[in-house]
Amino acid sequence: MTARKPTQLKVISGTKQPCRDVPAAMSLPTVSEVPEAPDWLPNAHAIKEWNRLAAILTANKLLTEGGLSALGHLCAMHGKLVQLLAAGETPSGHMLAQYRAMNNDFGLTPIAQGKVKPVGAEKSGNKFANNGKRLS
Repeated sequence: MTARKPTQLKVISGTKQPCRDVPAAMSLPTVSEVPEAPDWLPNAHAIKEWNRLAAILTANKLLTEGGLSALGHLCAMHGKLVQLLAAGETPSGHMLAQYRAMNNDFGLTPIAQGKVKPVGAEKSGNKFANNGKRLS
């Protein structure tokens, strides 16, 4: 998937069309402290994964109030996969695909890390804002 052309460049080039405008993204409040694992997680492997991932995501401002249940489902899936593998069973391809997709949603795979930006990340300034003056 290619990145969208910024609206400012569309305006300059004369290709901006209101029907193609992308609405602003919704902003959810971030979680400031590592939350307790939900009591519905199925096993110790899931709880351990919650504690590990919640700390990482909270430190990077990637865990929001709206993402807590999704994180819980990711950890529950992890716990189930560990149980299956420990029992010598093979998880289904569908289960593995869902687990990987959930990891991508949180930016937890190498490729997904570059696509997920922390909430509230500072935007870099406009490099053309120096009014044509050279910076020395």
